[in-house]
Amino acid sequence: MGGTGGGVGVGDRGGTPDRGSSEADGEEEQQKQQRSEIYTYEAPWHIYAMNWSVRRDKKYRLAIGSLLEGYGNRVEIVQLDEATGEIRSDPALSFEHPYPPTKAMFVPDRDCLRPDLLATSADFLRIWRVADDSSRVELRAFLNGNRNSEFCGPLTSFDWNEAEPRRIGTSSIDTTCTVWDIDREAVDTQLIAHDKEVYDIAWGGVGVFASVSADGSVRVFDLRDKEHSTIIYESADPPGTPLVRLGWNKQDPRYMATIIMDSAKVVVLDIRFPTLPVVELHRHQASVNAIAWAPHSSCHICTAGDDSQALIWDLSSMGSDQASGHQPVASAATAEGGLDPILAYTAGAEIEQLQWSSSQPDWVAIAFSTKLQILRV
Repeated sequence: MGGTGGGVGVGDRGGTPDRGSSEADGEEEQQKQQRSEIYTYEAPWHIYAMNWSVRRDKKYRLAIGSLLEGYGNRVEIVQLDEATGEIRSDPALSFEHPYPPTKAMFVPDRDCLRPDLLATSADFLRIWRVADDSSRVELRAFLNGNRNSEFCGPLTSFDWNEAEPRRIGTSSIDTTCTVWDIDREAVDTQLIAHDKEVYDIAWGGVGVFASVSADGSVRVFDLRDKEHSTIIYESADPPGTPLVRLGWNKQDPRYMATIIMDSAKVVVLDIRFPTLPVVELHRHQASVNAIAWAPHSSCHICTAGDDSQALIWDLSSMGSDQASGHQPVASAATAEGGLDPILAYTAGAEIEQLQWSSSQPDWVAIAFSTKLQILRV
């Protein structure tokens, strides 16, 4: 198992008009090709869960989880060696995991002020600690949100609160969302969030989170008022189609994006104007599986799906409402048949997972089949 790197073009820039070939264009293309790099890691199993580390001292480190039928699964922590261009797995940091992790996420601790933690969700929420000398990974906490049973509804996803890293919010097929205080290893809040299974959860601030569900709605919760939630969007065609993923814009929390089950469309929402999408992204040819907002830009988002495509979009046109204060018009979505991505990359199989590095914002990671690829964008 190793990696390959080098001057491989990450993709073609979609939507740019054809120009006559010229020497300047050729030089520009050559420079772009030299800047673009792809590194590949072949895992011994199908990859599903995947996440970048955010720590300053652990650049180019990722966690990946297996998707194997049955109980016995694994998590590996892999690292890109910039000198050799290889992504390597450290056997000391590979560990067994009960059931396939539905998500894995490193603690959002860029300045290394907390222990080096990794959380995973499956039958329960588990918190793992990477030893300071990187010699091993140990299970630090095993968190069951069901007070009445040693079993709980399987967890579909979770999100770690960047503003308060002691907080993790989980979503479950039992219709609940649970907010954990992992320092106390105790439940802060548990609420019935939806009418059906909750498929994803995302923080939008210290005490605000949103979730999406099999009931087809995006709901926003404020922990200061736990009795109420705001429905931001409900799937329309047909009504009640499940929503499976949610991404909250970290740079501009007015915006979030969601994925409809078995749909090639990505819906971008403005929480100030519920029910009507700001823009819909229509360039995928098969179901979209993953979305990731750029960590360093409020108007760039990456999407990936079963058409083996990872697409990066510039949504800057959707901010044109700010000066007028009017509801944004999805002009980009209607002009000339829709918005085109500014960058496209074709992978070797359906892309199931996508993560944009917050510590290295010019790198995106994708997972398809048994391969992890990191792409310079």
